[in-house]
Amino acid sequence: MEDADFFTNTRIAIVGLGLMGGSLALGLRGRCHTLLAVDPDPAAHELALESNIVDQISTDPVEILPQADLIILAAPVGAIIEFIPRLPDLTPEPAVILDIGSTKVQICQTLNDLPPRFEPIGGHPMCGKAIGGLSHAEADIFHKAPFAFTPLPRTTERARETADQLAYALGAHPLWIGPNTHDSWVAATSHLPHILATALVLSTETEASHLVGPGFRSASRLAGSPSSVILPIMETNRPQILEAIARFRLHLDDIEDCLARGDYNSLKNNLNLGAAHKALLTGIQG
Repeated sequence: MEDADFFTNTRIAIVGLGLMGGSLALGLRGRCHTLLAVDPDPAAHELALESNIVDQISTDPVEILPQADLIILAAPVGAIIEFIPRLPDLTPEPAVILDIGSTKVQICQTLNDLPPRFEPIGGHPMCGKAIGGLSHAEADIFHKAPFAFTPLPRTTERARETADQLAYALGAHPLWIGPNTHDSWVAATSHLPHILATALVLSTETEASHLVGPGFRSASRLAGSPSSVILPIMETNRPQILEAIARFRLHLDDIEDCLARGDYNSLKNNLNLGAAHKALLTGIQG
């Protein structure tokens, strides 16, 4: 249950003030004792201070992290993995460490190596946009979204309660699962859709742009995501993504075979099964 005063005395530092980190800051603004940030981008500094998004921001983690009770790592996956081993040298103070990277197995393995003074836990809110950056951040981006938390064997009750209260504060729904389960599920629900969107646009002639409509725009939206963000995700979740591709290929081959044979009854069954399964997955009919 949400405790509206849970973060009243908490000093929160967000490492990475892009779309997700910025949205976190907007969602937490006014709900904690102090809101701090670390980001290398001068433009993010200017916008964050001009808009009163955070109380203090710096390019130097040493200036920020020792002040924090809760450190949220909101950088891209590759940057998070590189940053975690630096934490012991950046702050001598104890803190809850939460990451919000898109893959969890490798990040959680890295978090597990932190010294005992840190209380680590993995996290991943299932929300976002194809366009990144602080200027596109929104406080309500987390509203009604699942917020997955992947505890380590060493994760403390304080860290668990902090994670739950963070989700509630943002209007999200906490979901507790293991890192392996998380990475398997998001391979199908998040990473495979990126691949399919890319394959779709690459297989479509540019001349067809005259007849691009809402269906194509919706199905291809993720192809516009920057490779600098997507590639580390695919690198750290490669086995699960390959399994998701294999499952997809089986169904695509079946649909192709129905069309090739002119078996429209079987094709109709596939389409009906797809509509029914989609309703189960998303809770949306049609």
